[in-house]
Amino acid sequence: MNQDFCFRQNSPPKDSVEGKVKEVVHRAFWDVLQEQLSSCPPDYSHAVTLLQEVKATLLSLLLPGHARLRAQLDEVLDLPLIQQQVLHGGLDLPRLAAYVTSTMGSLCAPVRDPEIRALRGLSDPVDILREILRVLGLMKTDMVNFTVQNLRPHLLQQAVQYERTKFQQILDKEPASLDRTTAWLRGAAQEFVSNSSSGPEGVSPPPDGAPGPVSPTAVLNKACLNLLRWDPQDHNYPETVVMDRVRLDSLGRSLNLLVLEAAVLLLTTTHCGGTVSSQHGFVGKLKKTFTALLEGSHSRSCDLQGALQGLAEQVLVQVRSVQEGSVQEGSVQERSVQLDRDRLELLKRQISDLGEADNPVRKLLGERVRGYLQATLEAGSQQGAPSPPQALSLVGAELTSLASSFGKILQFNRSVFGPFYAPILRTVLFPEREAEMGEDSR
Repeated sequence: MNQDFCFRQNSPPKDSVEGKVKEVVHRAFWDVLQEQLSSCPPDYSHAVTLLQEVKATLLSLLLPGHARLRAQLDEVLDLPLIQQQVLHGGLDLPRLAAYVTSTMGSLCAPVRDPEIRALRGLSDPVDILREILRVLGLMKTDMVNFTVQNLRPHLLQQAVQYERTKFQQILDKEPASLDRTTAWLRGAAQEFVSNSSSGPEGVSPPPDGAPGPVSPTAVLNKACLNLLRWDPQDHNYPETVVMDRVRLDSLGRSLNLLVLEAAVLLLTTTHCGGTVSSQHGFVGKLKKTFTALLEGSHSRSCDLQGALQGLAEQVLVQVRSVQEGSVQEGSVQERSVQLDRDRLELLKRQISDLGEADNPVRKLLGERVRGYLQATLEAGSQQGAPSPPQALSLVGAELTSLASSFGKILQFNRSVFGPFYAPILRTVLFPEREAEMGEDSR
């Protein structure tokens, strides 16, 4: 579902308890190693253990075709031979470290080249071993992410068939496991037919008043869009989408915030467009303010109302700051700023009113956002995604990203459950045809 998914090394904050404990333990370990190597004669017991770990890590990074490099590693980092060298005082640790660094440079991703160059510039054996282990950890993470990326297409094919088979097994044991899915699709079909017959925005009803044929794909798209507005108190969530509910609920919350953000930006630029929106970085600062104040405020209407009031105050502060700067530069007359004060108070009220569910600006932009998502679903993966409407241009990047995430979830869901949706949609949309086929089968 997430094309950008990757593993990352766990790095606890340094000011946390875990971070402090980790720092103390690591410092103690390297201090002991420093004492051992500085003693006379040097004690290489810990160093040999680290070399063994380094060798094991390098071997794990090799591909099947690296037979020659594998043999070379076994020859150079021959642990029995290294033990003999330690016993006779002939261990050349800098030479082994240089070989390890060179081998790492041939195996690492280009992004790790700066770390390899920094390794070659070290001279203290403890620093070299510490950095070698740190960079090897990064290389192991890179290798895991590379493997996951290469396996993704194969895993996707296996996942589709696996999930479909498992769901069929559940359906065989519990035939009622599609009841909520059937009700979900039937409700979307009824809503779609109702909207088509009444002539929704941008669609003219047929001259004879009778709705045209309903497309199963259009009904399924409508049903999927309804998932973004699903009531959390409604427990009749479709069985076929329950695995994706967390993701879809998160996208629904993001959609609500995106509509509010678009409304705030539209109102602000409409009232103060010439004076404010042309200022460099103003829209970006306004977006950061929006995210900081409204993130998490969607859970309750009272929280949202209070957040919008605070946002309205901050918007006015930013607008006035830009206006005062413009006056000092002589680009705006004092009289125009005086006239803008009433307009700014109106802007403040309009932003505060966005908390109401039936707010006309919020409803209009919500319809535009859902219309764009529907157009994206209708375009499918074979065509390029449509451009966001002009009214949503200021949040175009966020809207495109949301539509892409939504489309990926639904595409995978249809790949898995398409064979289950088809007979339900035929029964819902063409009951007469299904009845005739039933009669013929008798």
